[in-house]
Amino acid sequence: MLKVSKQTDYGILLLTAIVSSRDEGSLSARELSEMTHLPLPMVGKILKVLSREEILESQRGAKGGYSLARPADEITLIDLVRAIEGPVAITECIETPGECRHENNCPVQVNWLNINRLIREALKGITLLDMTRPNQLHQLSDGSQKKEPVGLSS
Repeated sequence: MLKVSKQTDYGILLLTAIVSSRDEGSLSARELSEMTHLPLPMVGKILKVLSREEILESQRGAKGGYSLARPADEITLIDLVRAIEGPVAITECIETPGECRHENNCPVQVNWLNINRLIREALKGITLLDMTRPNQLHQLSDGSQKKEPVGLSS
């Protein structure tokens, strides 16, 4: 089964909480934990990763906390997934070419490469700001539109 890890799902939840907050200042790990009902140790761990990967900025001190490093409409889901999970690769041969001994004779490798490209494009096409707006209209590959919630489940 392909799925996003809980850590990535929670990271997106935390970031959408920051975006949705009416407070212009930073939010502490404790405040974010309370807002999202996630355990404080997990929140702290994710916030540190997102800060290290320059998705978030952190400020120390009494009025310190975390804020977005750039506007929410400039942060895409691929940025978030890469920050927490690493490279987006659906098969091992995409992530680390040369690892699979069948790679040179694999009849499906090109198809996996195409599928991986489509997944990356989909993740690049959805911003953090999009994730704060449920029930958006999304264009389907056949040109029709379908109303569906935007989000990731844990």
